[in-house]
Amino acid sequence: MIVITGGAGFIGSNIVAGLEKRGCKDVVVADTLGRSDKWKNIAKRELAAIVPPEETLNFLRFHEKEIKCVIHMGAISSTTEVNCDLIVATNFGLSWALWEYCRDLGKRFIYASSAATYGSGKRGFEDREDLPYLNGLRPLNPYGWSKALFDRKIARETAEKRGTPPQHAGLKFFNVYGPNEYHKEAQKSVVAHVFSQVREGYEARLFKSCNPAYEDGRQLRDFVWVGDCVEVVLWLLDNPDVSGLFNVGSGQPRSFYDLAEAVFTSLELEPRIGYKDMPEELKDKYQYYTKADIGKLRAAGFLKETTSLENGVAEYVKAYLTQEDMYA
Repeated sequence: MIVITGGAGFIGSNIVAGLEKRGCKDVVVADTLGRSDKWKNIAKRELAAIVPPEETLNFLRFHEKEIKCVIHMGAISSTTEVNCDLIVATNFGLSWALWEYCRDLGKRFIYASSAATYGSGKRGFEDREDLPYLNGLRPLNPYGWSKALFDRKIARETAEKRGTPPQHAGLKFFNVYGPNEYHKEAQKSVVAHVFSQVREGYEARLFKSCNPAYEDGRQLRDFVWVGDCVEVVLWLLDNPDVSGLFNVGSGQPRSFYDLAEAVFTSLELEPRIGYKDMPEELKDKYQYYTKADIGKLRAAGFLKETTSLENGVAEYVKAYLTQEDMYA
């Protein structure tokens, strides 16, 4: 049995789909569905159970003999959330409780970290696990800080040999896009936002730059297709001896202009791209450049090529966003 927290969310539901395609039948989703269409993310899946987050630990203890691995994707993932108590309770407290469970009972543990831990990127984007480096990172928002806090906790536990799960892998996801993100609303990928604007007959609207080193729309991010993220998780399940902290991205920084242009190309339309002022609350929390150094993941044995921005956007638009059924 594999338990996926946040399994009805964006990345989590794509992992569930990936496991089902492999023939894995004992998959448990721990998540809230609420009143939105989030339930559609898992509507096609065969599931062993759906568990409320607050019951996750009780479920794990009751089924401890059946559990093989906990894939922890659940989090308060909004970069604009300001309730720090809620963020810490979910992104740190629950993560630590799951780590302790997996450590004490010998279960494998794969969890989501984030590229938001790198902050502005002044110290680079290396998925190092030494405490001096991790302690020197300065995330730009509470979400990024909470993810960095857990990475640092695990690095300390490992360095001081306090005991670990038999496999423990933290995945620093960069700017992920793809199907099943629709419930995220304002936090959806720029691909989804641009597609909505174009479908409604408007030009694509990107943020103006407040950094003289970058022209409007030329801010650079490492955009990664969600299918590539799933492949990394499946590879880890196939390689139980691999542990550590790993960047998960394309390894290629691309501009928001490139991304918007790819959406128009996928729709066989001429690009119409304009610019809007960046909200004041984002100006001092904005990443102008990210690039996943994926050398460590390659060295560990993950050799599958990443999906290019053009191919990923084309698949997203043609196979999902323009279809009546947009869900993976």
